[in-house]
Amino acid sequence: MSTLDPAGPAAHTIAQVWNVMAWGALAILIFMLILATLACCRRPAAQERPPLRLFLIGGGLVVPGVVLIALLVFGLRAGDARSPIPGGEDVYRVQVRAHQWWWEVAHPDAPGGPRYAINQIHVPAGVPVHISVTAADVIHGFWIPRLSGKIDAIPGRTNTIKVQADEPGVYDGVCAEFCGLHHTSMGMQLIAHSPTELPDALRGLSDTQVRP
Repeated sequence: MSTLDPAGPAAHTIAQVWNVMAWGALAILIFMLILATLACCRRPAAQERPPLRLFLIGGGLVVPGVVLIALLVFGLRAGDARSPIPGGEDVYRVQVRAHQWWWEVAHPDAPGGPRYAINQIHVPAGVPVHISVTAADVIHGFWIPRLSGKIDAIPGRTNTIKVQADEPGVYDGVCAEFCGLHHTSMGMQLIAHSPTELPDALRGLSDTQVRP
C-alpha cells in the first residue's frame, strides 16, 4: 500500500510531488550545511559587515517564493490527475457508501444490471474509473494508496474521485479518517481485471444489496 509504488496515473503524479519535495528538501539541507561549515571556518575582518540585504531578500523572499511556487505547480497537477473527467462518458462508474466499519459497493455499469459487493471493487484495468463516495454515518476517508489520493466520504454528500489501475491486479485500500472503535479494520480491495475477465467477475456478485 505504498504511495511510492504507484500503479496508476494519479498515483504516479502524487509520487512525483513527493520526490520533488524529498530531493528539494535534501538539496536545501546540503546547502545550509555548506553555509554553516563556511561560517564556522571563516574569520571575517573586524570591519567587515555581512550582506544583510542579500540574506533578507534572497533567503527570506526569493528562495522560499521559488520553492513554494514550484510546489504549487506540482500540487495542482496532482489534484487535476485525480479529478473526474468532465462529462464522464468514457469512464467506468462505481458507487461506494461507507459504514462503520465496512464499505458498501455498487457497480451500476455491470452487464445485466447493477451488482453489489462488500469491501471489494471490481474495475477494468487501463480504463479511467469514477468512484462516487458517500457515507451512512460519520465521515470516513476513501484511499487506495497505489492508485490515487484520498477523498472524504461525508454523510449527505457525494464526492467523486478518478482512479485508474494500469495493470490487472489487487490493490488494497483503507479508511484514512478515524471513524470509531474498529477504524483500523475497515479495509477494502480494488481488483482490476482485463476487459475479457471483468464481466465474469461482475456476474459472480450479488444482484441485490448486501450487508455484512
